[in-house]
Amino acid sequence: MSSPWPPRRTACRPVPRAAAPREPVDHAGIGRRVVRRRAKGMDAAAVAATLEDARFDARQDSRHEHLADDERGRAELAEWERIDQVLAAAPSGTVYDPDTDDVVQEELAAEAAAAAARETELRAAARIAARADELQALRELGTLEQAEPREGDEAVRDELTRRAGSYVQADVDALVAHALAAHLGHYQDPAAREAAADLLPQPVLARAALLAELARLVPAACVDQLAFAARLAAADPEATADLAAFLTRATEPAGAEGSRA
Repeated sequence: MSSPWPPRRTACRPVPRAAAPREPVDHAGIGRRVVRRRAKGMDAAAVAATLEDARFDARQDSRHEHLADDERGRAELAEWERIDQVLAAAPSGTVYDPDTDDVVQEELAAEAAAAAARETELRAAARIAARADELQALRELGTLEQAEPREGDEAVRDELTRRAGSYVQADVDALVAHALAAHLGHYQDPAAREAAADLLPQPVLARAALLAELARLVPAACVDQLAFAARLAAADPEATADLAAFLTRATEPAGAEGSRA
């Protein structure tokens, strides 16, 4: 019988990669950091004098249309005002120190957490891209069906689909659906199969459900004999899922459904 997998390709095409998004410039954050560096070591009188200068500059800038939307300038003035209030509430003789400023420390902690989250996302994206490259290479060799399913392959499927210009990757869907139906690779874990319900499109899930029931009914059936499951799932995934559920009920021992309820 002919294999449902695509024939081997003789040439590899370069695959497009998504460009890493650039972080927007935080003009307000830059302004606040500049003020904190200048204010470090100042007492209340020095901060109050500098605040008056900042207010004067703000009034002057407001007369110029090109400075009307100066985000950094507004942030600097607001920060001088905040530091002025901090020192006004502090004991006499206190000098400003950003290292003991609760607001500053909370911002630094939030920035560190955000940076760690971005680093985690970048590493995850790199792993997905590398796995997509691996599956693409196996596809070029005509041996994609031999790939061992791994955790995160649902996101890899999405990446391969993105690379193909959002066209459905029939061979990749066949690999994932078969692995999910047969509990291969990381799908041996019930938690992974449960999570897949939120990560895979309905046609793939319906196909896997039908394949699982058909394999249970006819254990000796080969992949070629079950190729129609893919066509059914693509045409009407909801009806395919209903068919899988019907086959489950039809082959249950008498009273099994009632005992589950």
